[in-house]
Amino acid sequence: MSLVCAISNEVPEHPCVSPVSNQVFERRLIEKYIAENGTDPMNGQPLSEEQLVDIKVSHPIRPKAPSATSIPAILKSLQDEWDAVMLHSFTLRQQLQTTRQELSHALYQHDAACRVIARLTKEVTAAREALATLKPQAGLVTPQAVAAQPAAVGAGGEPMEISEQVGMTPEIIQKLQDKATILTTERKKRGKTVPEELVRAEDLSKYRQVASHAGLHSASVPGILALDLCPSDTSKVLTGGADKNVVVFDKNEEQIVATLKGHTKKVTSVIYHPSQSVVFSASPDTTIRVWSVTGGNCVQVVRAHEAGVTGLSLHATGDYLLSSSEDQYWAFSDIQTGRVLTKVTDESAGCALTCAQFHPDGLIFGTGTADSQIKIWDLKERTNVANFPGHSGPVTSIAFSENGYYLATGAQDSSLKLWDLRKLKNFKTITLDNNYEVKSLVFDQSGTYLAVGGSDIRVYICKQWSEVLNFTDHSGLVTGVAFGENAKFLSSAGMDRSLKFYSL
Repeated sequence: MSLVCAISNEVPEHPCVSPVSNQVFERRLIEKYIAENGTDPMNGQPLSEEQLVDIKVSHPIRPKAPSATSIPAILKSLQDEWDAVMLHSFTLRQQLQTTRQELSHALYQHDAACRVIARLTKEVTAAREALATLKPQAGLVTPQAVAAQPAAVGAGGEPMEISEQVGMTPEIIQKLQDKATILTTERKKRGKTVPEELVRAEDLSKYRQVASHAGLHSASVPGILALDLCPSDTSKVLTGGADKNVVVFDKNEEQIVATLKGHTKKVTSVIYHPSQSVVFSASPDTTIRVWSVTGGNCVQVVRAHEAGVTGLSLHATGDYLLSSSEDQYWAFSDIQTGRVLTKVTDESAGCALTCAQFHPDGLIFGTGTADSQIKIWDLKERTNVANFPGHSGPVTSIAFSENGYYLATGAQDSSLKLWDLRKLKNFKTITLDNNYEVKSLVFDQSGTYLAVGGSDIRVYICKQWSEVLNFTDHSGLVTGVAFGENAKFLSSAGMDRSLKFYSL
């Protein structure tokens, strides 16, 4: 039995019956008719959608259209469908091609934008470097050019030169020269004689840890980053910590003498004045501070640099301070006035300085750079007189021997190099363990021993350059080592927050 709609005369998809005329309709068509007329199309009697009764039948299969009942008609139908598929495929290929062109154009625009950004970034960096170079020049000229007009006139009008000539007066240069002459004379008198009180190598090799102090600096920001002993009384110990504090410690009394607060970042360099109750400290906060130990306060702030200060060294006169910085400059400052006397950079190198140290005579000094160079400078002429290449990685520490002949240098290449300043060449390289970090180098006051601090502590005897001591007592990196008077003891400080002493 097949149901046929009384309106369309076709098999309905959703058949329903009218109780008024008992005829079968396609629901979609009869609902439309009722909406327009409100009657049954067969007999004209009133009819509503609610009266319609659905007929439940299995899904009807429509009979094939008359056009698809022959083989040629079926082939034509298939051909039409194939043509439609081909047309659709062609349209999709056109859209793909258009999308590819748009993507290619977008990538080209992105590449061009990246190039513009890179060029602008480079220009910004160059502008910042130029500004950093101009700032110190402007800062130095203003206060010092007023002091001596004749010097400013003779400088040829260049701001950097004006500031240097005004700062390094003939009186200061003469003072440096006189001190160097005295020191050289004293050294010649001593000759090669070693002090009788100096500890012998066989006794030094028996040194053991005798004391350890862990409470000098804060435990919340652990680490001692710098160490120095007072040259005239080596029982007075000075440390700089990651907690921004500078601490003066008495070794004999085993107690803290003063805790000096004022830096806004960690303290990375400290120096104890040999004849005054004064200490110096430097920090990445760009300042150098002069402290009174007795007063426990900061008496002078030297603002010599635009970036973090990486090295400090006190001149033999005790009146001047050498500093190095990440701003690529070294500065020579008067500790009494806090005034920067001269400030110089090697423009050809264009690299941050990592450390600085005066030669014992005080007329030359060395600086280490972030690109593994050691530079020797003439203080009076303010010129670079020698370069020692050979390391790889930033130079971490340099030290001159007491006789002024040797320079020891360490860098992030796990090696220790020794240079002859008379022949200007490297005569010895001590290769340390793999990944050994050299953080501190120091000769004893007689120039007989060289101590190395870093991954551990090692002491070498000069000339033979053989190792006589090795300590691994620190649980962290060793950041500072120092000899007591006549090497009667050795002190060390490290990232484990402890200050340790070694002796017989």
